[in-house]
Amino acid sequence: MAIRDILKTSDNSEALRNTSREVEVFDERLAILLDDLKETMLHANGVGLAAPQVGILRRAFVISLDGEDFYEFVNPVIIEEKGTQIDEEGCLSIPGEYGYVKRPKKVVLTAFDRNGEKFEIKAYDRFAVAICHEFDHLNGVLWVDKYDKELTEKKNRKRKNKKSSENENKYEEGN
Repeated sequence: MAIRDILKTSDNSEALRNTSREVEVFDERLAILLDDLKETMLHANGVGLAAPQVGILRRAFVISLDGEDFYEFVNPVIIEEKGTQIDEEGCLSIPGEYGYVKRPKKVVLTAFDRNGEKFEIKAYDRFAVAICHEFDHLNGVLWVDKYDKELTEKKNRKRKNKKSSENENKYEEGN
């Protein structure tokens, strides 16, 4: 396994904006890619990483919400979306930036594992968000293309005001 370089939007990489091709061969190269995605994601403290983020335009991504349980998705297809949720998202390809994105509360998708075995999975809440986020990468879409600008700016103002008042309190306590 190897840690790969994660492409950043500041690199102006076309790989982040292009649609990925389906994986046609389930072989050792795919297994190495999936293992490298896991290791790279963990090294970067992420919860998901898609192949295009390391410059490989193939429909594959990995997710781990806790750093222990890993999910691999090859050629995923979302077949159902239900409900809505809005939560803050970030991305390893856009370091230091966060915004609020509206996503489905539940998704059902089919995909293949590293051996070419097809499976179906239902995901809820944060797991659904992570799947949708990584799935978007396969289509050249980033969270900044979907975020709620008004809500994000409102939350950022609140966050800045809170930090400012916390710093004032620390200064006062130090006197």
